[in-house]
Amino acid sequence: MPGDLEAQVEAFVTHYNHQRYHESLRNLTPADFYFDRGQTILLDRERIKRQTIQQRRLIHQQHAA
Repeated sequence: MPGDLEAQVEAFVTHYNHQRYHESLRNLTPADFYFDRGQTILLDRERIKRQTIQQRRLIHQQHAA
């Protein structure tokens, strides 16, 4: 049915633009890139990465002692 096809295409476009990360866009969604949210997201990811590494080092030091 044409209505079913339109709904499936709309669902795909929504997924592609708002949920699927694109390696060529530095693992951002097209919507994040388009609406200029990319820098904020990348800074948050970097902050989380630094915190995770710091926590892992602390746990490793505690186990080594």
